[in-house]
Amino acid sequence: MARSKYQLAAALTGSGLAGMLVALQSRINGGFAQEIGSGYLAAAISFGGGLVLIGLVLVCSRRGRTGLGKMRREVSAGRLPVWALFGGIGGAAFVLTQGLITPLTGVALFTVGIVAGQVSGGLLMDRLGLGPGGRINATPTRLAGTALAIVAVIVTVAASLDADLVLLVLVPVVVGAGMAAQSMVNGLVRAAAESAVTATFMNFVVGTAVLGTVALVSVLINGWPTSWPSELWMYSGGVIGVIFIAVAAMLVRQAGVLLLSMSNVAGQLIAAMLFEIGFPLAGGLTPALVVGTTIAFVAVIVAALPSKPLGRGEAI
Repeated sequence: MARSKYQLAAALTGSGLAGMLVALQSRINGGFAQEIGSGYLAAAISFGGGLVLIGLVLVCSRRGRTGLGKMRREVSAGRLPVWALFGGIGGAAFVLTQGLITPLTGVALFTVGIVAGQVSGGLLMDRLGLGPGGRINATPTRLAGTALAIVAVIVTVAASLDADLVLLVLVPVVVGAGMAAQSMVNGLVRAAAESAVTATFMNFVVGTAVLGTVALVSVLINGWPTSWPSELWMYSGGVIGVIFIAVAAMLVRQAGVLLLSMSNVAGQLIAAMLFEIGFPLAGGLTPALVVGTTIAFVAVIVAALPSKPLGRGEAI
């Protein structure tokens, strides 16, 4: 039991640190999109860079290469559903909205929207038993945390009284639910392949294919960017994505989809606030952002508190 608690604490800590990298990725990809004037191309380059990196890792990893064969056998035998191979779609949607939405809303507001989607999606997927850890019943604290995350979005957006902003924030809410699904299916692939490298590689293959197609259409319509940033760090979004997806695939079994999402967004929120203070993309830090982000952070803590699952006769 003690070992289990330590494993859970380590998993949540690792996920929180990975979440800080996600906020950094949002800042990098949002700024990159501003520089080249195309969120579509910025997303494709970011994901493509991640694919190159994880491809090199796969070549050097015997376990990763063996995992490809195991994954194919599990799919052929019907033990791993084919839809589990398409987790990269969730990652692609996230990276794309980083470039399209973050420059308009700022990192913190974008992150608060992602929070609401992640915790809501994580709660549902744990309840349905879709993750590699099986069914995890809802608890009062998890329900309260999910409700608080939704309240955080409402508080943050309501202060602006801007209908366009409301619609913009709904996008990361939906994408956040997709990110929870991404962690879930990547965990299934990792369990089948017995390799986080294999799961991460599949994620980037699918995501790059989707974003590459979208970017090609965008270039054909709008043309190629005329200027490119000279700072090398602006091209590092894909590397950060590789780290985040690999960590999530490794830890989802220990923490469950909801708690993994909760700890991840705690790290995102902390980093997002720091970026709005020091390196804002949009309007910078506002009282509404402070209040909304604080509520979202409290939601993470509340959902992680121990509590007995609701009984069969109680509503979830």
